[in-house]
Amino acid sequence: MSTHILANIPSPPQGVWYLGPIPIRAYALCIITGIIVAMALTLRRYEARGGNPDMVWDAAIVAIPTGIIGGRAYHVITQYDDYFGPGKDPLQVFNFSAGGLGIMGAVALGTLAVWGLFKYRGVPLAPFADSVGPTIILAQAIGRLGNYFNQELYGRPTDVPWALDIYYRVDEAGNFAPLTGRSTGEVIASVHPTFLYEMIWNIAAFCFLLWAEKRFNLGRGRVFVLYVASYTLGRVLMEFMRADEAHLIFGIRINMFISAVIFIAAVIVFIRMRSGRETPEEVDPGYQAEKETAEADVDKRKAPEKR
Repeated sequence: MSTHILANIPSPPQGVWYLGPIPIRAYALCIITGIIVAMALTLRRYEARGGNPDMVWDAAIVAIPTGIIGGRAYHVITQYDDYFGPGKDPLQVFNFSAGGLGIMGAVALGTLAVWGLFKYRGVPLAPFADSVGPTIILAQAIGRLGNYFNQELYGRPTDVPWALDIYYRVDEAGNFAPLTGRSTGEVIASVHPTFLYEMIWNIAAFCFLLWAEKRFNLGRGRVFVLYVASYTLGRVLMEFMRADEAHLIFGIRINMFISAVIFIAAVIVFIRMRSGRETPEEVDPGYQAEKETAEADVDKRKAPEKR
């Protein structure tokens, strides 16, 4: 029995630290780290396709705030009983620090905002979407560590050797505080670490997307659609293990139902999409013309003067 307990994965004793009056939240740090990694990779990938890396920065300025709003809106809509009704405080909708972001809402609204930006600039969106798709799912993998620190989104009770121990946490006054408190050492439950399962799935999907992109010369938005299919398939599988309360549609967890619908739609769209990959000139004709002009100017300056 003692060997089994030692084999369990311990939860972190806390998810928030204080630098004076300033709270340092592990969840936020994980999200920020994921964004930074995704940005760095997208810059390289989009430029390699022939795109202007400055567009990546512009897209980030648009996508990050709209993604946060979309993610929060999705969470509130699918968990509206937590915010509206007798005894509830609707103002908690704006309490982002308490957690609660739905990745599907974040991707949906963020994509819509970026589409508007690229349309305004007259630049095709598909090459950028293909560049960013794999990096998003890698960022999601990093962000899942935030759920580990918050002791949230875990699965059903289990006795597998890799079970996750959930600790009882309290604040300085001794009140139960699962997000902001500190562990008392008491184990409330041993559960499936679904955050870890999804993290592993997302990393595997990231590798799969890179392989498929290179193996089949994917382009014209197919990498991004394949990302959507890969993530939603994994989400369907993870929802089977979840034990927390959730709204149901036709007797199915709402996130499972929505993920299944999106997965089926993504597969159909992927099959029907045009194959092949854009040339650098198709990705951003204006940027390529600027590069050629700049390179020609450099060559002229380097060329020896005729005597």
